[in-house]
Amino acid sequence: MQDHVVIIGTGLAGYTTAREFRSLAPEARLTLVTSDDGVSYSKPMLSNALRKGQTAAELAQASAEAMAESLQADVLTGVDVRAIETQTRQLVFDDGQLDYDLLVLAIGADPLPLPFEDRSDGRVHQVNNLQQYAAFREALGDEGRVLLVGGGLIGCEFANDLAEAGYGVDLVYPEELPLPALLPGPAGQGLAKALQDLGVKLHPGCTVETVERHGEGVRAQLSDGTGLRAALVLSAVGLRPRTDLALEAGLDVDRGIKVDRFLATSDDSIFALGDCAQVEGYSLCYVAPLTNAARSLARTLAGERTAVHYPVMPVTVKTSCFRIVAWPPDHDASGRWQHNGTGADLRGEFRDSAGVLQGFYLTGKRIRERMALSREMPPLIAAGVDAGTDPETGGDRE
Repeated sequence: MQDHVVIIGTGLAGYTTAREFRSLAPEARLTLVTSDDGVSYSKPMLSNALRKGQTAAELAQASAEAMAESLQADVLTGVDVRAIETQTRQLVFDDGQLDYDLLVLAIGADPLPLPFEDRSDGRVHQVNNLQQYAAFREALGDEGRVLLVGGGLIGCEFANDLAEAGYGVDLVYPEELPLPALLPGPAGQGLAKALQDLGVKLHPGCTVETVERHGEGVRAQLSDGTGLRAALVLSAVGLRPRTDLALEAGLDVDRGIKVDRFLATSDDSIFALGDCAQVEGYSLCYVAPLTNAARSLARTLAGERTAVHYPVMPVTVKTSCFRIVAWPPDHDASGRWQHNGTGADLRGEFRDSAGVLQGFYLTGKRIRERMALSREMPPLIAAGVDAGTDPETGGDRE
């Protein structure tokens, strides 16, 4: 009898893994468990749907029932997993248990807590799933001004999307330039100018201190003393991997749920991938790493133990006003940036003292150079390397 594979989570990570696994193991027992309605949709599309006029219903790709039929699986919706009993290999719910042989945690991440005092009476929103997008879109109406908090990837994408959809936008962030995790000075300046040209009002070097209800909207107080009024607030200050369930089960947890190259946790019958996972020290909350991980994990679940391969996977930022592809260097990398280009067509390379490429960015027409730069860089996790060995020397890791 084949193993019963259980996947917690029906987001992009959960459903992608399920599809890949089912194609390899058509007769295996497969169950997916989710606390929401199990609707299949593409989460990355949430931050550029407004300018297309798309509703939450239009972003939904398939119901839980349709997914269950296509996957030939059980999809349990509205179910909160209270605990993982690793000794008996059971999931514990409020009203029962579910046995598993192999368990996959595809439980994603939660928005970080609001970094300000909220007295808005429900006018502060966070968009991390389809239901939250629906609530935000309904509250937004057809016109008005939005105070957007956070100048990272999601904040910049939503600022672009809202402005192109005809809304007024104030974008507040504590850094000097937007998208600091991906872009150094010249490219960050280019993005800032493009957003301003689109009509977005930037408030760099500021934080929001309080948000309170004001008439039918809100009034916010910034750290520099500025007062802003808006119809509502969208907080996009980052995500935190969901690790509580794993931690309570005794699994190793750091920034995310720690897994090896085979995506196995410290319990060899439990695996993790996607936003909740930290793979060999890497936390990569993007679609390409997730897809690579799902394909490798599906093979392992089907009986062919397969290590994940992470090549360089540049991030495409969905800011149509300023097209960006970037792969940042590690935080502790030593070297310097070299910039060239003019206007919106820029190229930056981060090279170490030996001239080895450690990171890059491309904007505008220079994006066509992404493949050449990607090939020049070594992979994050090389193909065909067993867990426990150093990918450079083949020797044991310390």
